[in-house]
Amino acid sequence: MRKRVVILASGAGSLAQAIFDATDLDIQIVAVVSDRADAQVLERAKRASINTSFIELKGDRAVWDKQLFNQVDQYQPDLVISVGFMKILPPEFVNYFPTINSHPALLPNFPGAHAVRDALAAGVSVTGSTVHWVDAGVDTGPIITQMEVPVLPGDDESTLHERIKKVERGLIVATIALIIPTLETNSR
Repeated sequence: MRKRVVILASGAGSLAQAIFDATDLDIQIVAVVSDRADAQVLERAKRASINTSFIELKGDRAVWDKQLFNQVDQYQPDLVISVGFMKILPPEFVNYFPTINSHPALLPNFPGAHAVRDALAAGVSVTGSTVHWVDAGVDTGPIITQMEVPVLPGDDESTLHERIKKVERGLIVATIALIIPTLETNSR
């Protein structure tokens, strides 16, 4: 039986598109959920005939957390995949839904929203991409896979991030293929 997947994304959706295009994965993408109504990923999902929704954070974070939980829960996912979702997920969410995240750095180095900028500021010669299980911390969950990306002379945040995204697209698909057979089918 194909595993049911919900994708969380906030932006352009290039990582989500890589998952949409990976037809050899034994998954059914049942929805893409965003925190931004104008996120390009929602248009990509609609073109792929995938359910979409967005839940904007307009005030009370606890209300938003509950709305997100309820929205995802209606799809009964076996796995939630966070790709460029720029909100921290609440503990209740990640303790209930098996959730993975793609991060543009070699964790535990450079957690948080500015990983590429932070790697450049630190002057490292190598950074990369990590796919990890999401826990209640910020990019602190157990690492599943990583791939290095060299920092080249003359790199700025944009050029380095584009090279990392190319690696991330392959790594997220490979990681999903790796973990899907280990997941139990949702019996909620």
